[in-house]
Amino acid sequence: MSLQEITARVAAAETAAGRPNGSVTLVAVSKVQPDERVAAVLEEGHRIFGENRVQEAAGKWPGFRETYADVDLHLIGPLQTNKARQAMELFNTIQSVDRPKLATTLARLAQELGHCPELFIQVNTGEEEQKAGILPADADAFVAECRALDLPIKGLMCIPPVEEEPALHFALLAKIAERNGLSGLSMGMSGDFETAIALGATHVRVGSAIFGARSY
Repeated sequence: MSLQEITARVAAAETAAGRPNGSVTLVAVSKVQPDERVAAVLEEGHRIFGENRVQEAAGKWPGFRETYADVDLHLIGPLQTNKARQAMELFNTIQSVDRPKLATTLARLAQELGHCPELFIQVNTGEEEQKAGILPADADAFVAECRALDLPIKGLMCIPPVEEEPALHFALLAKIAERNGLSGLSMGMSGDFETAIALGATHVRVGSAIFGARSY
C-alpha cells in the first residue's frame, strides 16, 4: 500500500462518517523504518510522523528537519521520566502521558523550558497488565490532576488488545474524552483506522500500511 492509498481511505472514512475531509490527522508511524523509506514519504509531502522511542527519534529526525523544518513529530511509545526533557525538546506532541510521576515531571520541565508539547493521556482501555496507560476508572481523576498542573492536555490515546473488538475500546475512549471535555482522540492503526474514524478518531497512527513491514 502507499501513502496516497491510505490518505484516500482516510478521506473516504471521513465522508462515510459524515465528517469533513481533513478532520482526521494521519500520523505516519516511522519507528524502526529505514531512512530511505521515511525520506520517500517526506518527498511525497507528508509531515506528521510518530516514533516509539526517544532515542531512535533523536538519531533520525534532527537530520531530516534540516531539510524539512515543518515536520510534526509525535511520541506514541512509553516515556521514561529521565528522557522527558529530551522528548519535550524533540517532539511536537507526546501521546503517552500515562502516570502521575510523568505528569509532574512534564509540568516541572514546562516551567523550566517555557514551552510544552501538546499532550495526550494514554488510557489502558483493555486493563492489560503488560501495557502502559492509566486505567479507565482512574482516567477522570488523572485528567483533573494534569489540568491542575497546567499541562496542555489535548486528548486521549489508546491501543486496544489485539484479540478484542477494537470498536468497544474506541467507544470507551470517546466516552471518557467527552465527559472530560477533550477533543482529541488518537485511536486506530493500520488494521482498524476506518473503524476508529467512524467512532470519532481525530488522529490515526498508521505505519506498516504506509512504509511496508518493519524489519527489527
